[in-house]
Amino acid sequence: MKYIVCEKPQEFLLKETNIPESKEGEVLLKIKRIGICGTDIHAFGGTQPYFEYPRILGHELAAEYVKGNAEGFKPGDKVTFIPYFNCGKCVACRNGLTNCCVNIKVFGVHIDGGMAEYVSIPEQYLLHGQGLDYDELALVEPLAIAAHGVRRAAVKPTDTVLVMGAGPIGIGLIQFAKIAGAKVIVMDINDYRLNFCKEQLKADETINPLNDDVAQKLAELTNGDMANVVIDATGNQKVMNSAFNYISHGGRFVLVGLQKGELSFSHPDFHKRESTLMSSRNATIEDFEYVMKCLKEGKIDPKKYITHRTSFDEMITDFGNLIDPKNNVIKALIEID
Repeated sequence: MKYIVCEKPQEFLLKETNIPESKEGEVLLKIKRIGICGTDIHAFGGTQPYFEYPRILGHELAAEYVKGNAEGFKPGDKVTFIPYFNCGKCVACRNGLTNCCVNIKVFGVHIDGGMAEYVSIPEQYLLHGQGLDYDELALVEPLAIAAHGVRRAAVKPTDTVLVMGAGPIGIGLIQFAKIAGAKVIVMDINDYRLNFCKEQLKADETINPLNDDVAQKLAELTNGDMANVVIDATGNQKVMNSAFNYISHGGRFVLVGLQKGELSFSHPDFHKRESTLMSSRNATIEDFEYVMKCLKEGKIDPKKYITHRTSFDEMITDFGNLIDPKNNVIKALIEID
């Protein structure tokens, strides 16, 4: 089989190896779709935390079930899976927080992932396709990350939510915040994406920091209240640090984006607002199930933001174009026949 490995920053290689032999308790899957995500971009750029090279990337996956002994599955079934392999024994796992397991192995980050024609995974993480097609199944994982972030923020209809970053994760955050009934304001430096969020996702307002003083514009849009919930999906240190100025009194700041540096903020300003700061990592089975339910009920149509596609063989040469903001990429998928 063929696979693509990120040998080192800025270098992908197409290689061949044997189809993996599934061990007891594992299943063999034929990969059909691979979503290109922020983790892949950061890994390729050399800015991804918790990362070592060489690494096979890819954890936004849709696949065909080939063989194994997983109960209720048969060859040919459309599937996806939870790509966060947990130990089941640590303090997080014992408390049901498998998404932040002390010894977590994220597929395509800590261990080799799904940019391959076939993978073998533990059957416990397998999810039925539930009638969804391969395109939809490839987007379940990034949508689950967004759903988890909104759940962490405990978004409610009376909230005004500022989503910073209108990439694929940000788009999911917008949609789930809207489903929760909140007013949603989107911040990004890409006008194409901001227009997309207003037209396609029904975002209430948008802010472009290149054109606006963010704090001033946010104050105008909220009658001086600022945002009850601020969610970062940029992974940009400067943006994260500035966002402490955007939180309302009694507000929550949720970090979905990830960067390597330190956060810096005024403790007195943060303290007087009784603000809450939290991170949001990965997702749980509850988030995956909720996303699939929303997809089946038509509350989210992920196909409207699949804007670019490439084949497995052409992915390496196309990758630069797929991550270039000038090409107005919302979401790119790799297709395998």
